[in-house]
Amino acid sequence: MGNSKSEDPEVPDREGLQHITGLSPGHSALIVAVLCYINLLNYMDRFTVAGVLPDIEQFFNIGDSSSGLIQTVFISSYMVLAPVFGYLGDRYNRKYLMCGGIAFWSLVTLGSSFIPREQFWLLLLTRGLVGVGEASYSTIAPTLIADLFVADQRSRMLSVFYFAIPVGSGLGYIAGSKVKDMAGDWHWALRVTPGLGVVAVLLLFLVVREPPRGAVERHSDSPPLNPTSWWADLRALARNPSFILSSLGFTAVAFVTGSLALWAPAFLLRSRVVLGETPPCLPGDSCSSSDSLIFGLITCLTGVLGVGLGVEISRRLRRSNPRADPLVCAAGLLGSAPFLFLSLACARGSIVATYIFIFIGETLLSMNWAVVADILLYVVIPTRRSTAEAFQIVLSHLLGDAGSPYLVGLISDRLRRSWPPSFLSEFRALQLSLMLCAFVGALGGAAFLGTAIFIEGDRRQAQLHVQGLLREAGPTDDRIVVPRRGRSTRVPVSSVLI
Repeated sequence: MGNSKSEDPEVPDREGLQHITGLSPGHSALIVAVLCYINLLNYMDRFTVAGVLPDIEQFFNIGDSSSGLIQTVFISSYMVLAPVFGYLGDRYNRKYLMCGGIAFWSLVTLGSSFIPREQFWLLLLTRGLVGVGEASYSTIAPTLIADLFVADQRSRMLSVFYFAIPVGSGLGYIAGSKVKDMAGDWHWALRVTPGLGVVAVLLLFLVVREPPRGAVERHSDSPPLNPTSWWADLRALARNPSFILSSLGFTAVAFVTGSLALWAPAFLLRSRVVLGETPPCLPGDSCSSSDSLIFGLITCLTGVLGVGLGVEISRRLRRSNPRADPLVCAAGLLGSAPFLFLSLACARGSIVATYIFIFIGETLLSMNWAVVADILLYVVIPTRRSTAEAFQIVLSHLLGDAGSPYLVGLISDRLRRSWPPSFLSEFRALQLSLMLCAFVGALGGAAFLGTAIFIEGDRRQAQLHVQGLLREAGPTDDRIVVPRRGRSTRVPVSSVLI
């Protein structure tokens, strides 16, 4: 450990990466492109529902709390299944796990578009089953990228991969609203992504190959890493403060984005109604508004801008400050909170000002996506990264977007009951309930500031472990070495005491 060469991990060049992974640079980039396409498709499907939410409310005759439950059920299923696929992804072929999950997700999504108006519970059930496909993919795909690239190359590829989250979300709003308008029926909006899901399964099967886990990060003379038990993985992750704190920060991101994703189009529609720019959405009529389309375009643009900005700023600052990644994430969250608050406060006075503040707030919020993923990959060793991804998904959704849409809808309904019924009361109730997002965003920024305290030590520990220079304590490490006939042997501490 005193040797400087052993302290810094070797960064292979293109030829070295090809020798280690068995894949050419072009093939590796093509794999990332396929994964990016599927990630875009996942988020497009997730937010297609939000794009036609007013029509769903009218069709099933439900209130705000029941509408929020649609997203909550999906996220809860996704959250529960993520640890299962995280465990499988660290031990079995990741390509086939993703193929099976995405095929199942496509079938269930298609089935959800044929549910009659009397069976709202069946829509909730199918949206919950969609979580199977997303859990099988989201926990595994980033670890494939980590096993194909290292250092700045990995950061760039992750930024490309995570561009798909805001872009796919925006396309979900756009596809939902435009397909509904063209077909005259919101059910057709849910029939777009299943066909694209079939294409995704074929691309996965034909293009993606399984790279060796962690090989690109080991020294040439280092022994390969062997998987440990699931409980050992969880204990190690629980003792990793950078991982825990960055996951809590990402939980705040999930809380805010989950609330905005479902409720922003409905809030903007109510704002226009109060301002007299749009007629109210009455029972039996199709809700006509351009807000889903505009918000979708803003989400796409701010996502590309924010993810690229976050990666580039952290890459440049990393040269002079090893704590750059968590500091960039903290700046993004703390900066977005006041702009999101202003976007809500200005909605009754000017819809243009609201859109401007949403644009700035979402850009700052999007700076976190790729950087948080990079933090996880370099503070966690390769053989437990899928488990770490799953744990982060569980935590961020359990305390984040699993409950935030329902919580916002519930608060809105409670406030509306205490006021006389009117379009203004509907707007004010949702406005006040969404202001919770600004407060949660500030708490997330504080968690990332805490991550900056521990990030250097945890990163170094992971590097040494991968290089074979550090061994973790195991279940037999309560033993000490004592001589026995001229040789050393390990015996339990209790035996020595007796």
